[in-house]
Amino acid sequence: MNSFGGMKTLLFPILIKLWRMSSSGFRANLVPGLVLWAVGLGVVLTYYFLESSRGFFESVMEIKRTYGFLYSFIATAFFGGFIPFLYLWAAGRINAGMVSRHAAFFVFYWGGRGIDVDAFYRLQSLLFGDNLNWTTIATKVFVDQFVYCTLWAAPITAVFYGWKDCDFSWSQFRKTTTKRSFLFEVARLLLSTWLVWIPATAIIYSLPQPLQVPLFSLTLCFFVLLVSVLSRKEGRS
Repeated sequence: MNSFGGMKTLLFPILIKLWRMSSSGFRANLVPGLVLWAVGLGVVLTYYFLESSRGFFESVMEIKRTYGFLYSFIATAFFGGFIPFLYLWAAGRINAGMVSRHAAFFVFYWGGRGIDVDAFYRLQSLLFGDNLNWTTIATKVFVDQFVYCTLWAAPITAVFYGWKDCDFSWSQFRKTTTKRSFLFEVARLLLSTWLVWIPATAIIYSLPQPLQVPLFSLTLCFFVLLVSVLSRKEGRS
C-alpha cells in the first residue's frame, strides 16, 4: 500500500501537468481543428454524393497512383512542412539565424514522414483490406492511433523535435534529455495526436486508399502547427 501510495503521489502531478499542457494547446487550436475536420468530412461527402466531382477525384487518384511515394513526399512536405514553417517564420517564432535550418527541417522531416505514412496506409490495406465498412475503418483507426503512433510516430517526432529545439545539436539533445523527460514528451505528443487524429483518421479511412494520403496531407498542416505551438522552445518564444 505504501509503494502504491508513493507511486500515486508521484504520478498524479505528472498526469495533471501533461493534461493541462495538451488540453491548453488543443483549446487554442480547437476552432481551426474543427474547420479542418469539417473540410475533411466535406471532402468525403463530396466524393460520395456529388457525382460531378468524380472527375476531379479520379484525377487526384491517378496522380497519386502514377507518382506514388514521390507524391506523398511532396504533398506532406508542402502541407505539413512548408506551410507551417511559413506561419512560424511570419509569426516571429523562429530565430533569424536559424531560418534556413528550420525550413529544411520542416520540409524534409515531414516529407519523409509522408513516405512513412503512405507505406503504413498500404500495409493497413494489405492486412485489413479496403472495405469501407465501419469495422474495417475502426480497426485501421485503432491500429493507427494505438500501435503505429504509440510505438513509432510519437517517439520519432519527440526525437526530431527535441533535436530541433536543441538548435539541431545531437550532443545537446542527449545532454538535456532524460528517460523520464523523453517519455513525458512522447506521452504529451500522444495526447495531442489522439485529440486531433482519432476523428481525422476515421474520416481519412472512409476514402479509397489513393485519396487517403491527399486528405492526410491537408489535416497534417493543422497538426504540425499544434505540435509546433506545444514545442518547448517555440512555446517560450
